[in-house]
Amino acid sequence: MSRPVRSSPRRRALWAVGAIVGVILAGGSVAAGAAIENPFPIATSASATPTPSATPTPDPRPLAESPVPANSIRQCSVAEAASDPLLNTLQARVVNADTGELLYDRNSTTPARTASNMKLITAAAALETFGANYRISTPVVEGSEPGTIVLVGQGDMTLTRLPTGQESVYPGAAHLDALASAVKTAWSEAGHTEPITRIVLDSSAFTGESWLPSWDTKGMREGYQSHVSALQVDADRLWPASEYSPRGSDPVARAGEAFAAYFPDATTTIGEAPADAAQLAAVESAPLSSLVEYMLLYSDNMIAESLARLVAIEEGAGSDFAALADGIPAALEPLGIDTSGLTIVDGSGLSADNAVPNIYFTKLLRGVVEGTIDMPSILDGLPVAGESGTLRYDSRFSGDAEAAAGHVMAKTGWIQTAYTLSGVIEPEDGSTLVFSIYALGDQPLPSTTAHAVDMLATAFYRCGNDLSNL
Repeated sequence: MSRPVRSSPRRRALWAVGAIVGVILAGGSVAAGAAIENPFPIATSASATPTPSATPTPDPRPLAESPVPANSIRQCSVAEAASDPLLNTLQARVVNADTGELLYDRNSTTPARTASNMKLITAAAALETFGANYRISTPVVEGSEPGTIVLVGQGDMTLTRLPTGQESVYPGAAHLDALASAVKTAWSEAGHTEPITRIVLDSSAFTGESWLPSWDTKGMREGYQSHVSALQVDADRLWPASEYSPRGSDPVARAGEAFAAYFPDATTTIGEAPADAAQLAAVESAPLSSLVEYMLLYSDNMIAESLARLVAIEEGAGSDFAALADGIPAALEPLGIDTSGLTIVDGSGLSADNAVPNIYFTKLLRGVVEGTIDMPSILDGLPVAGESGTLRYDSRFSGDAEAAAGHVMAKTGWIQTAYTLSGVIEPEDGSTLVFSIYALGDQPLPSTTAHAVDMLATAFYRCGNDLSNL
């Protein structure tokens, strides 16, 4: 049922680079290998959305993240692209993925709002916690009264009400009709002679508020966000096969109505499953690797919010929004990247109260490129400039930025006061760069800021390893 994850020739080449670097490091001393991965200090901030301080004139040869051989002074400047006023307040970081050398730095250790680049962190936390093959189950159990069953939501946003044989926006999604059919069979086999007349809808796996005050409610109207609940079908889309379908405000009720349609004599009510209730049937989502790939490629906010909650629950931090602040960093600790500069209030990045420094993204992405962080679905999920996902639109990497089309793989991000882009660049000189760009404003930024971000990424692409910090 799951969509296979395949890498393009370009990405396979990227992985080959990472594999070669891994072999070289493995052949060296343990001390040398550890030095390359030593965390760069991260500045912490009392404010979740700090205003970056003025930047002194940068050193044309910035210090590397770790010791590397001496290089000649780099000559390729991106000053023109970086000075575009549309970028407003710029934070950025570029690192040579092969050597770990820091090529470009603009306030990159200052935590700031990430927009949807936060999904990279959510993806890493989920993969580290559950593994790539994990699937989210949606069970139905027996109720405590005769003729009663309980539909138990456990966070699968992709469960679809479309009939088996029809695909929703989510490849490999579980189907509600298959679950209902299995329940009827199991009900009879368990010896029940009475009909199913009552369906309890249990969404208690996620607790607390379902919508953050810092989120824009137009997300429901414009089709990129619904209320957070553990029980949903089609991420509460009105039209399951439409990516940007409008969403509702009561996802549990929509799921209950769709499921009850298979039991004509049944009514629905909100409640919880009895302790130790016997399971009748269950369906499972596509594997986590596929969920992560889709989430990153299309910036799916509901998959992100669900995965973040599931991570927090697994870490024992809780099951509401507040639990993410401790749960996500705890899940990331085994990766060996300093999490002290992270402020996390949601899993999608929709809130301007999130704060992460650019350096965290470059360290995470470098680890994935090298293979020291074994999460290939993160690379497979990155949109490709001018080709796929949220970078496929005509407005992205157009005009002069089209030169980098097909050579920049990056997670996009947008909220009213931030445009962000973090990912991997394959320059013409054969090097591999990891980068992170934030364009930040105190007031809403114009949509043309996205093109300014693309132009800066294109300038990084043109410079490659000759990128100057001036």
